[in-house]
Amino acid sequence: MRFANRYIGSLLLAAALTAPVAIMAAPAPNDDGVQVRVYDSRHKDYHNWDDRENKSWGVYLNDNHRRPHEYSHSSKREQNNYWNWRHAHPDND
Repeated sequence: MRFANRYIGSLLLAAALTAPVAIMAAPAPNDDGVQVRVYDSRHKDYHNWDDRENKSWGVYLNDNHRRPHEYSHSSKREQNNYWNWRHAHPDND
């Protein structure tokens, strides 16, 4: 009986010591609304593709008299032209 109590006590102590480490190691959920990050190779930076960026893409297409289409379906050349335009037209926040 005494051996069983020591064994159970040792297990509880080990669990109590490792629980905080296991909780800290779990990654926190990233819920800031960003779903896609796009790399701009000419400017060597990343852009979060969100609703604001999608709206800017629509303005770019309209300004350049292009038909509406998804950024992901555009050519690499058009994507580079968009990022050049985007850096020249930053958001006014």
